[in-house]
Amino acid sequence: MRAVFVHGFTQSAASWRPLDAALQDHPLERVFLDVPDGLDFATTAAVLGNAGGAGTYVGYSMGGRLCLQLALDRPSLVERLVLISASPGIADDRERAARRERDDALAHEIERYGVDAFLERWLAQPMFSGLSPDAAGVEARRSANTVERLTHQLRALGQGSQPSHWDRLDEIAMPAMLFAGDADPKYLEIAQQMAPRMRAEVRALEGDHACHLEDPRFAHLLTSWLEEV
Repeated sequence: MRAVFVHGFTQSAASWRPLDAALQDHPLERVFLDVPDGLDFATTAAVLGNAGGAGTYVGYSMGGRLCLQLALDRPSLVERLVLISASPGIADDRERAARRERDDALAHEIERYGVDAFLERWLAQPMFSGLSPDAAGVEARRSANTVERLTHQLRALGQGSQPSHWDRLDEIAMPAMLFAGDADPKYLEIAQQMAPRMRAEVRALEGDHACHLEDPRFAHLLTSWLEEV
């Protein structure tokens, strides 16, 4: 088996190190990708597919949204799909436009105050309160990010720029698993709404938005599901 992992906003491929360590004795072949810079949403997903090749795609948050795009655009590459705290986009045009405005305001904040100040504020949000400093990977986030990288991800890869794929979920034919935190009702509800449309399983992990970094069962649950399907 082979799995390709795609990180979330402010993270890098290094954010998967705890999972990689947990799977050190498992034969699963693991590929950890950095999200490329400077491209639009669909092109970013395509470049990730070119780099990752065929296999199971596992994406967290922003990475999950990109993996979903890839699964829709190039289903021959995505043998199985695992999404963690991810969304198929914002269906309402006005809500999507409002999200673009909020993301642009965050980008301006980064341009004004810099990476370190933004990361401190970002990780202080309640949805990350369950993360230990090691799990949060603060130093890795600082070393991996620049003002240009973070502002690009907000403006080009945020939910305000992502196409809504709610009406395309029934195109997903590969086996799919959706993970969300039991303390993250918004994304747990999104997963439960997505699941019947894409014939996916839903598993609630202990924790909030970054539940895969909080719940030590994640590695076992992931590999058990891969072996079953």
